[in-house]
Amino acid sequence: MTKRHISLKDLAKELNVSISTVSRALKDHPDISEEVRKKVKLLAEKLNYSPNPLAMGLLKQKTRMIGIIVPDLVTHFYSSIIAGIESSAKENGYFIVIASSNESAEKEKEAIENLLKARVEGLIVCLSQETSDMTVFNRLLQREFPLVFFDRVALNGKVPAVTADNVLAAEKIVQHFHEQGYRRIAFIGGPEDLNISKERLSGYKQGLTNCGLPIRQEYIEKCELNPDSARQAMHRLLNLPELPDAVFGINDTVAFALMKEIKEAGLSIPGDIGVIGFTDEFHSTVVDPPLTSITHPTFEMGRMAGQLFFEQVAEKVTPHTVVMETQLVIRESSSRIGQ
Repeated sequence: MTKRHISLKDLAKELNVSISTVSRALKDHPDISEEVRKKVKLLAEKLNYSPNPLAMGLLKQKTRMIGIIVPDLVTHFYSSIIAGIESSAKENGYFIVIASSNESAEKEKEAIENLLKARVEGLIVCLSQETSDMTVFNRLLQREFPLVFFDRVALNGKVPAVTADNVLAAEKIVQHFHEQGYRRIAFIGGPEDLNISKERLSGYKQGLTNCGLPIRQEYIEKCELNPDSARQAMHRLLNLPELPDAVFGINDTVAFALMKEIKEAGLSIPGDIGVIGFTDEFHSTVVDPPLTSITHPTFEMGRMAGQLFFEQVAEKVTPHTVVMETQLVIRESSSRIGQ
């Protein structure tokens, strides 16, 4: 049987005093006699009393909880950002409650409702791939409810946000492919409503232009952000009359699936087709060949999301978007020269 949490009410009943007396005694309030303070503290120690932060918060109409919603809880990318948010929250005397949308707009909405019922004081959210309707977020804004977006962002100018420089990162990818001798470079993006899809596609096209390469529509594919859909997109590219000789995926999950499809087609990486991912998951270093990828300052992104949250709570700044620079980590999957 689970042991019940000892409350102020329990201590007050045992000592036959009021709850407020117990509370003030534990805080060494000068209105409470030294004798009573000692009795209260001895009993609290004997019964292993510890304050319930949620109950205390509710009394003050503040729970000091921040709700965080991410598309998944598996990837290192999100767990590292969450760690950064938690670090910022802890410094400010808050703690976090985490929920996953599993890339579903409906589950994202449910998560928001559940977190609001839990009385979180605000939300820090990475949008699901299905989210296009901003109604629920606009309602939060109308209530002046603290809200921050990260990585996948929307409502620019209305919601504080932190994201990566996706355009520049995609340009770096195309430039690297070009330097390695690749000329037929393909891109597999994600759902078109996501800002990361739009921005990485824009950077891909700009990169081709910078390198003097044509933008070939048949080399632009999109997929749902899962392995099966990514493999289907790669399969379509492999059935073109003229195969691409390089491809980059919108994230590493997609890139890993591309690699598998390419290998099963009997083609080599990077000899026949170079591959680059995005987000630099741990598995990038252990797949064969190791995957070239874009790495984000994930912990710092989380810290910044936390900072934007507390700035919003303090009403210190107007909503703005912080764009953080990424790095291209070059590994064997895209290094054809010198092989």
